[in-house]
Amino acid sequence: MTPAAPERAAEDAAARGLAVAFVPRDPETGVPLARGPLGVKTVVLRHREGYVFVLVPYEDRFSWPKLRAVLGVNKVKLPTAEEAFAATGYRRGTITPLGAAQAFPVLADARLRGREILVGSGSPDFAARVDADALIRAYGADVVDLEP
Repeated sequence: MTPAAPERAAEDAAARGLAVAFVPRDPETGVPLARGPLGVKTVVLRHREGYVFVLVPYEDRFSWPKLRAVLGVNKVKLPTAEEAFAATGYRRGTITPLGAAQAFPVLADARLRGREILVGSGSPDFAARVDADALIRAYGADVVDLEP
């Protein structure tokens, strides 16, 4: 049986006019089978104003001090797996702004600009292939320098 593409993510993307292709992940490793696009992780963080999604290159480090400065806080916290699920409706490893249970602000690392990227889809079976600039526009994301 072939898993179905993630409906919530697909519906949200369509409602925002965002073109998304769902790419299967290797069932053993979870790695997307597509080669070429930049892999991006969505980090969900809690701070005094609530939650925020932060999109950063998967393989690269990012600057926590720069992130805290952008948010205007001294401290951010990674929620527990249970808190992240309650806030987003998605399990860790699948978290994405696409179809999340709540619409939190989105910050995108400037290194994503002009790239085709792979982000989570809410499903362990698929990644979402999307143009980073289109995703940034669709979610009103703030583009910030998070390079270490």
